[in-house]
Amino acid sequence: MTDAMDDLRPLDWDQVEQRAARGDSSYLRELGGRLADRREAAAEQAREYGRHLAHVVRVLALTPGRDSLTHLLRLLDEESVGPVHPGFVASLLAEHQDPADLAATVFDRPRADRLDDLRGCLFHELLLRGVDIDAFWPLRTWTIVRPGWHALTWLPVERRAMEAVVDFPSRSLRGSAGGSGSVLPTEGRMDPPTPRATDRSALQDVATRDVYESIVAAPEAGEWGDQGAWVFRLDEAIAPEQVPTLLPTLPMPCVDGLGPTGRFEIAIRPVDEIWRLLFATASMGGMYGTGVQGAYGRLWAWRSLAGLSGAAAGASAEEVERHASQSTWFHFEADAEWFHNDCCSDYGIAALSPDRRRLAVLAATDTD
Repeated sequence: MTDAMDDLRPLDWDQVEQRAARGDSSYLRELGGRLADRREAAAEQAREYGRHLAHVVRVLALTPGRDSLTHLLRLLDEESVGPVHPGFVASLLAEHQDPADLAATVFDRPRADRLDDLRGCLFHELLLRGVDIDAFWPLRTWTIVRPGWHALTWLPVERRAMEAVVDFPSRSLRGSAGGSGSVLPTEGRMDPPTPRATDRSALQDVATRDVYESIVAAPEAGEWGDQGAWVFRLDEAIAPEQVPTLLPTLPMPCVDGLGPTGRFEIAIRPVDEIWRLLFATASMGGMYGTGVQGAYGRLWAWRSLAGLSGAAAGASAEEVERHASQSTWFHFEADAEWFHNDCCSDYGIAALSPDRRRLAVLAATDTD
């Protein structure tokens, strides 16, 4: 039988329909099988080209100097290149390139191009790494000319006090290292005495869908194994010293089955340490993911902070910061079944509102 695909010419649909009309179903089955095989081979070849292209982009991004930057930008602006993760490229550039070279090449926009996503991500990467934005005119003016619709425009255009200490991955041409554990510190420990009371609290979770999604934004962005969020309205104001006793009794799956002597450790933490943990969760991801890098890691850390601190929907970054700075923050761990406690990657965060009548909780585990 002549294979209609042997010379890779367009398939003659009329011939296919005529063979079907003559009852030659075996021809159609064999032709379909060959088409499927060739489609899979072509898809694998496309994936291989994609891997090679990604490595070329990585090499250009990691090779210091304006010449490599110029050619990288020309490559990324070509439509045939297809989608390239702008956050990842921006993170590589911020790690390995000189800020003066980046300002002069990436942010100098002599003409319209397709690279505003890259610029938006790179601006926040540089900001978080401590680059003096005001020292470079193209960076300073980016906040004026950037697209107003972009999600990152919600973020502050200066590094806030709670963002002073930031964890970043380390990348080379063929390798990378990143991620940070969530080991509970010895400072601020408030572990409740054991055995603990086993009576369950009558409080009920009142988190709306929007609040839930806001609280879990950081671990979801980092593609952690599982996460949960709960909000409780307290019958009366409580002191921060009462939170460690209350938390294990709340109706939350993350503490289900925790006996009176099971490990429950908790520490009071400053807001900057909570932000740092949320940022690392989103930006570097967990054991099985690479995260969303610095710019979007910053955005989702702020969003989790907003939900935990009780900021109103649509609140500005300044309002979120005010709520967060006035809240009392806790970091906890437990040997409940919900947590897997693998590689120091499981944690819980609790936020007590300034009026001490609202308690919000985020639990995250990197094992599903």
